[in-house]
Amino acid sequence: MPAMRALILAAGRGERMRPLTNDLPKPLLPAGGQPLIDSHIRALARAGIRELVVNLSWQGEKLKDYLGDGRRYDVTFAFSEEGPEPLETGGGIHHALPLLGAGAFWVVNGDIACDYAFAQRSLVPGTLAHLVLVPNPPHNPRGDFQLNGGRIPPGPPVGPDARTFAGISILDPQLFAGATPGRFPLAPLLRAAAEQGAVTGEEHPGRWTDVGTPERLKALDAELKARL
Repeated sequence: MPAMRALILAAGRGERMRPLTNDLPKPLLPAGGQPLIDSHIRALARAGIRELVVNLSWQGEKLKDYLGDGRRYDVTFAFSEEGPEPLETGGGIHHALPLLGAGAFWVVNGDIACDYAFAQRSLVPGTLAHLVLVPNPPHNPRGDFQLNGGRIPPGPPVGPDARTFAGISILDPQLFAGATPGRFPLAPLLRAAAEQGAVTGEEHPGRWTDVGTPERLKALDAELKARL
């Protein structure tokens, strides 16, 4: 199996995090003594995933300058530059496909904090995506997808099997077949693939935080420092 690559999504403006993101991209906000993005890079490197792509838009040059050439992490970086307006998750991944190669690749939201253990792995034959899900947090009580026996069925999440998308996935480039360049979300592509029975999933029971507000960042920072 060829070594996998990974895309870290880091292009968003972080509107809900203002004023903290007025002059700083959200993945560089510190928690537990290090920028959010550092923990993802190190976790991927531990799994032997060392060819990383980072998409850039808001304050992208600052992120690029911080990351450098990757030697201090023992990885290499390629940068997918989207211009002044971020392309949303789907559009951003689509824009980065030329840098990700022909095989399935990991995608990680740069503004989450998680102790998920990455690995070199393949998609189930005949599928286009594998999603990591978590129990529904207070800010998303209804969840995003249903998880039944390792599969993501079509339709809205309902009942006790509803889970929240963790912002971590493995995607096949063919998920974007027919997509046109530009700004678009990822969720409709995942739901269309689920209609075809082409999406699997797993639940991550460990630590996970969607760092979407200054209050959540403050709580995460305190939690990580307490662990240290």
